[in-house]
Amino acid sequence: MKKIFIYIGCVFATASVSAQETMSPAPAQKETIALTNATIHIGNGQVIENGTVIFSNGKITEVGAGIATGSAKLIDCKGKQIYPGLILPSSQLGLVEVPTVRATDDATEIGEMNPSIRSLVAYNTDSKVINTLRPNGILLANIVPAGGIISGSSSVVQLDAWNWEDAAYKADLGIHFRMPSLLTRRGGRGGFGNFGGQQQNVDPVKRGLEQIEAVKAFFREAKAYLAEPKHESTNLKFEAVRGLFEKKQKLFIHCNIVKEMLLAVDFAKEFGFDVVLVGAVDSWQIADILKQNNIAVILSQLHNLPTMIDDDIDQPFKTPYLLQKAGVLFALNDDDENSRSRNLPFNAGTASAYGLTKEQALSAITLNTANILGIADKTGSIEKGKDANIVVSEGDILDMKSNIVTQAFIQGRSIDLNNKQKQLAEKYEKKYGIK
Repeated sequence: MKKIFIYIGCVFATASVSAQETMSPAPAQKETIALTNATIHIGNGQVIENGTVIFSNGKITEVGAGIATGSAKLIDCKGKQIYPGLILPSSQLGLVEVPTVRATDDATEIGEMNPSIRSLVAYNTDSKVINTLRPNGILLANIVPAGGIISGSSSVVQLDAWNWEDAAYKADLGIHFRMPSLLTRRGGRGGFGNFGGQQQNVDPVKRGLEQIEAVKAFFREAKAYLAEPKHESTNLKFEAVRGLFEKKQKLFIHCNIVKEMLLAVDFAKEFGFDVVLVGAVDSWQIADILKQNNIAVILSQLHNLPTMIDDDIDQPFKTPYLLQKAGVLFALNDDDENSRSRNLPFNAGTASAYGLTKEQALSAITLNTANILGIADKTGSIEKGKDANIVVSEGDILDMKSNIVTQAFIQGRSIDLNNKQKQLAEKYEKKYGIK
């Protein structure tokens, strides 16, 4: 009987050896690697033909054409494209596994004012969704909490880690304020009516403005608290926003229409915060104001309909170009619940068909994002001294058809590009003899 159990155990182990559950993070880089003969897209607009990237101990040491590789391990990338690792600027990756199953949703906290909530400690490195992003070149993500008006702090993680401590790339970089909607919704067709037992005589705009004033009052109280040299007791919520006043954190304001964004500008002026708009669907209408006030933008979803019925149907596609033209620092995102963020590069591809150049679109998901998240000193472009977060593709990373990522490195570690979807595809290819 003992032998039978041993045999069954061995069979099970063999059958599951390639299963996603057995995938583990790559070990630290041990030998110097040189990626040669490739077209290198730096991420800052520069392109190097027939170039070489050399990295050692997780850091890029040389980039250019015709450079000596010395004793480095050579990987011939002839005919391939090399890109910086893509960065997802706003996501609930690792916080929500199955949106319709409450037990797998760890993104939302009870209450309205939760600045002390840290999304990082809830980040699940074993999420099956994470591994579906890496084959599209997405190697880092900003993990954002949800719920309430002030949701808490977000952190950037690298997508190949044992636990949240290993994953942390930049912890608690910003506080997220979800501005109440100031868009009036009326009953009737397309007006959302009176659902959920809400009172019809409640003015949603008035209520929203009251909530915004409550947030301003919170920050005023926090400023007064932080100005005191000593405290009889510690206020965790006020302490959580200390970084905003010290310019060590940014305030990410989630809003879409012009009147909401103008209030966000007011926040920046009154408190001196570094403000980033998230969503910002109508940001193209006040691009000059955003530029004047040095406010950056994260556009949540290009593949969407416009907010207002009198906007051009393709307005979301054109917005990146209009922000680029005005000199506004912006990044692109993918918050579609169906694609679960993996279509980020193809959103950028759409933007490149509506005014942006290919390299500008690439910057919008690499270096621009790194600048907004405060990690441009470490990543976002393929430059000497930065982390070796690198993607190798057989084709254009912005093109859904030709983007075939063959290798990816996070801090010099060659990561496994396998995932559950790929395994299912291979399973049924065998069943039906496709390959």
